[in-house]
Amino acid sequence: MKRLIFLAAAVMLSGCATVQPWERGTLARPEMTFNGDGLDRKFAEHIYSSKEAAAGGAGVGGGGCGCN
Repeated sequence: MKRLIFLAAAVMLSGCATVQPWERGTLARPEMTFNGDGLDRKFAEHIYSSKEAAAGGAGVGGGGCGCN
């Protein structure tokens, strides 16, 4: 059991890597974010609101009374 825990810890720690200063520009591009492209997100929200016949709901809002 101890060997399995040690092996799992070794595998998890081997995935860590340091980012060099010249690589940070590549990682800071908008394509690398979790949200992705803003235009794609707006398009997906438009499709969702068209299918569901509802507007909003993607952000923080109030209850079902229509107030924010």
